[in-house]
Amino acid sequence: MRVFLASIPLETARVVVIGGGEAALAKLRLFVDSPAEVLWFAPEGAPEGPEAPTTAPAAIARTPGADDLAGARLVFIAVDDAGEAARLADLARAAGAQVNVVDRPALSDFQTPALIDRDQVVVGIATGGTAPILARDLRSRIEAVLPMSLGPLARLAGDLRDTVKATVPDFLARRRFWEKAFRGPAAELAGAGKAAEARREMLRLLNICAPEAGVVHIVGAGPGDPELLTLKALRVLQDADVIIHDRLVPEAVLARARRDARRLYVGKTRGDHSVPQDQIEQLMVDEARAGHRVVRLKGGDPFVFGRGGEELEAMRKAGVAVFVVPGITAALGCAASAGIPLTHREHAQSVTFVTAQEKPGGAAPDWRRLAGPNQTLAVYMGAGRAAETAAELIAAGRAASTPVAIVENGSRPDERVLNGTLEGLGGLVARSNLTGPALLFVGECAAFSAAELDVRAEAAA
Repeated sequence: MRVFLASIPLETARVVVIGGGEAALAKLRLFVDSPAEVLWFAPEGAPEGPEAPTTAPAAIARTPGADDLAGARLVFIAVDDAGEAARLADLARAAGAQVNVVDRPALSDFQTPALIDRDQVVVGIATGGTAPILARDLRSRIEAVLPMSLGPLARLAGDLRDTVKATVPDFLARRRFWEKAFRGPAAELAGAGKAAEARREMLRLLNICAPEAGVVHIVGAGPGDPELLTLKALRVLQDADVIIHDRLVPEAVLARARRDARRLYVGKTRGDHSVPQDQIEQLMVDEARAGHRVVRLKGGDPFVFGRGGEELEAMRKAGVAVFVVPGITAALGCAASAGIPLTHREHAQSVTFVTAQEKPGGAAPDWRRLAGPNQTLAVYMGAGRAAETAAELIAAGRAASTPVAIVENGSRPDERVLNGTLEGLGGLVARSNLTGPALLFVGECAAFSAAELDVRAEAAA
């Protein structure tokens, strides 16, 4: 985050605007219908005609002095002379004000964001002064989907806030109440201008408000690109009280979750299970029994080598309500990003997902079946056993010249795709210094990624 948007109450604030041109009038329009005390100084005279807001204060046709700026919270300076603008800015700061000099970021303490005004609800879009037209365009898009009823709804919530707090002392129960109030009939009634009916509906909800039982959502985060989250996964993340996530979930995905949700990291690497599986499951149970909405967030899809089935079974045995939200599995996401078709009429009539890390003491993969022709293998957790995997497949009959591809950090900005042949797979992994999650693809279709890389290189050139 490069800029921070602060919410400044205007009920007791004094706002000073200096200038008589369109830039000064634009600042005036922001505040003329607010509860702030607004002073307007137009040293070169105020514009005549319809340009000035009808509710604007009378223009004071002189340059303000130190006494005029005393007690000001915000001062906007829109004068042409740079030296005069700098002098006025210094004068305003000496009076304790925050200063904005229009079109002169170096002289300003803050920039004015593009604002969407819904009375009690104000949305700001800021670019740090670098791209005001972009901020304006974003404002137009967002404004088109925000109903005018947000202001009355927020006012009603403000009127009832103390009553709700006194009636529902439990924090989580209050949160659930407000979510129902803002998403249900009360919001619709407020939007229709039926304030009294909306108030009655909120009070009805308040009378039946009670703590809710906790719930667990086992959610697939996809391969890493946050735009590949499903709509349902995004909604669940934004409602979560607690997020229990693994190593494969990047910060870009976690950033889409509710900011005040607790995050509990239970990541695992090969040979380092910092939190054993049974403890993870018990943590999920404990948090749900405490009344929390728990999201168990896993890279890819939780039911594809994600141990989601074990966690689902544990929640059911504990009597905890549990739901599964599938995700785009890593094989699908990484293959698509790298340009690898998992099936192809000419080269692969089937695709098999396989893990190179079998359960200790468990059955080994059926290499003879996996080495069959006309198929694509997507090998999970295969980097550490790449040489052994290649040797087993070749011994079972797969050609040593079979194309392979390694996709590291698939779908993410730092994605890397490496190509080779099956006989050289172990050496390719050893030379590649892999640090992120990687999938191995074996089969004729893996060669398509090399062609995709050539296309990207030509486009970049």
